[in-house]
Amino acid sequence: MDGRVVSSPVSVVPAEADAQPVTSDSRTFRRAVQDLREGLGHHQLWFHLGWQDIKQRYRRSVLGPFWITIATGTTAVAMGILYASLFNLEVAEFLPYVTLGFIIWNLIQGSILEGAEVFISNEGLIKQLPTPLSVHVYRLVWRQLILFAHNFVIYIVILFVFPKNLSWADLSFIPGLMLIALNAVWVSLVFGILATRYRDIGPLLNSIVQLLFFMTPIIWTTQSLEGTANAERAKIAELNPLYHFLDIVRTPLLGGTQQLYHWVIVLAVTVVGWTVALVAMRNYRSRVAYWV
Repeated sequence: MDGRVVSSPVSVVPAEADAQPVTSDSRTFRRAVQDLREGLGHHQLWFHLGWQDIKQRYRRSVLGPFWITIATGTTAVAMGILYASLFNLEVAEFLPYVTLGFIIWNLIQGSILEGAEVFISNEGLIKQLPTPLSVHVYRLVWRQLILFAHNFVIYIVILFVFPKNLSWADLSFIPGLMLIALNAVWVSLVFGILATRYRDIGPLLNSIVQLLFFMTPIIWTTQSLEGTANAERAKIAELNPLYHFLDIVRTPLLGGTQQLYHWVIVLAVTVVGWTVALVAMRNYRSRVAYWV
């Protein structure tokens, strides 16, 4: 015996072996919904940023955002008078129709085109300010609603010139407007994420939206094509979902009778759109900061 102690071999089991694998919940629907909910909780932030966007855009301007009102009103009046003469329509009926068409279209168009740039244009805030991603989308939609309110002044002026017999039932344009705003959120989320990853989406959307403008009854009516060779083509307009969004707001403000199928289509688009938005938020929300 040389005095050395020989220890028996002991199996050492790493502590990690008994630990359960930690699964990240960054790509779950729970985190996607949480982002949307927390974004709403930051309402003071995106309210303030939306107002600041308007002020910054028209800084040192006397009329401020009412320049948009003037531009929209001038275009609507010119188009209304011109196309009323081309289609042999009464100016008193057609001018409010065209005006509301332009006002609502500006809201829809702005939500789509600016929605595609919502994360790219807020690159600095996304990288430096730890806020939910949805804050930037709520800020955009809030800004578009402010601009809509400015343009709505045009309709009020025209309503004094060409009075309409409106009733309390015509206040249904309010839920219609809320549905447009609700859809503007998912549109901005989906196209914002896509355009951040693929920068060709923005120019592509510009071309598509411009085409949809002429396919949507804004400066023309489906009734004006009835009884003509283009009557069948007028039915194609109903395949355009933007037409139904336009109708649920414009028809009540014109004192007209709404068709139920417009609301059904809008609600169906809302459900499908939000489903796509939640999937996009679940899978790609955490990557946006690396893509901008």
